[in-house]
Amino acid sequence: MGIMNWPLPKKVRLFEVGPRDGLQNEKATLSLEAKVDYIEALLESGLKDVEVGAFVREDKIPQMANTAEILQRLRDRGYEKRKGLTLWTLVPNEKGLDRAREAGARAIAVFTGATETFTQKNIGMSVKDSLKVFEVVAKQASKDRIRVRGYVSVCWGCPYEGKVKPSNVVKLAKQLLDLGVEQVSLGDTIGVATPLEVVRLLLSLKREIARDEIAVHFHDTRGTALPNCLAAVGFGVRTIDASSGGLGGCNYAPGASGNVATEDLVYMLEGMGIKTGVSLDRLCAASEKAIRALDRLPTSKYLQAWLSKKV
Repeated sequence: MGIMNWPLPKKVRLFEVGPRDGLQNEKATLSLEAKVDYIEALLESGLKDVEVGAFVREDKIPQMANTAEILQRLRDRGYEKRKGLTLWTLVPNEKGLDRAREAGARAIAVFTGATETFTQKNIGMSVKDSLKVFEVVAKQASKDRIRVRGYVSVCWGCPYEGKVKPSNVVKLAKQLLDLGVEQVSLGDTIGVATPLEVVRLLLSLKREIARDEIAVHFHDTRGTALPNCLAAVGFGVRTIDASSGGLGGCNYAPGASGNVATEDLVYMLEGMGIKTGVSLDRLCAASEKAIRALDRLPTSKYLQAWLSKKV
């Protein structure tokens, strides 16, 4: 089976998850000012979809505190009114949705997993029960004209149950779309997928689900995130989740490293003539703010090269 399906697209939409999926897995907690500074720099780089935080329990994930204040600061600075720009927040349940509504959120994401064990450890409920919760969340969000996106974790492999059947992922993705979710992001949470496995799942989905209803979310634990992104783009995916600087991981997936780095992805796609609308220099400057505030080294190869050249 061939990996690439030429011709490649002229444009790919990047969904930036660094301020949420990236920061929530860092040991250090950034101040409100540092978070807003980082997010604002990301928005100025040309990114149109940025997940700015999560309405989760702050005692469990302190890095996501101040999400309401972040939204307010960005609203005060006019970002919410910018054409084509969307500020996303993650919500785990109805209580999270209530907090998001109070904060004036206009776009939210919900999340579940492709295996029972991971879902229980991650959100404390079964896959079936998570769908019941999201049904209520999606209905209320629809009434309030709030956009809803969905994440499915461990689509290729689970740290507790091993390999995942593509049919399980297809069924779950369809269920989320039936609930009113506009797009389902397929996560390789522990970074075990290879390009051929990515293609196999996408071919299974292609028979059932429209192209723009699917996104991909790869972690780079085994160094296959970029090839997996390329395979996904070649087989019709037009939205890719990425994290600036390669920040991130997963508290409930032992050994999981960060998401595919936005810089590396932009460099690869733009170098192939696929437009992202993102300025690499501005993106690197934004990531530099985050890694300096966190006092850590980036995993992004492009950012490492950019920083060394700057020195």
